[in-house]
Amino acid sequence: MAAPADHTTAHRTAVYLRATPERVWHALTNADESGLYWGHRNVSTWLPGAPWEHQRADDSGIADVIGIVEAVDRPHRLVTSWSPSEQPGPAGPSRVTFEIQGWRDLTRLTVSHERLADEAEVAEAARGWEAVLSNLKTYLETGHPLPQQPWTMP
Repeated sequence: MAAPADHTTAHRTAVYLRATPERVWHALTNADESGLYWGHRNVSTWLPGAPWEHQRADDSGIADVIGIVEAVDRPHRLVTSWSPSEQPGPAGPSRVTFEIQGWRDLTRLTVSHERLADEAEVAEAARGWEAVLSNLKTYLETGHPLPQQPWTMP
């Protein structure tokens, strides 16, 4: 019997960074550092099954996104569920996979955001990930994030 059709929608993007895989991993998983370029602090123990929170970097402790760490292969792969903390989507949480691959002096970071509800969520995810990954690249390569938060650009 064939498996049921999968009607999920996804967004996938990659960025190449002049940084080691370990450095990219640290920037993604360190709460203080992620708050510098993401506008949110990624807070967790980063152990499989542990909760994680995407807390605002304004020290309010408010988590706009929550989830569970599904898989960890430090510093190469991290998988988390992803759900708005106020109103989880009707289809349940989406899933974000970070794949980190080093090669010579470069690292390719591929982000896959799966289980999105519809094309509008795919477009929103694309805008968000492009802005965050641009800011991460600038931060890791210069030591400073972009001068304005790119996700606020009209």
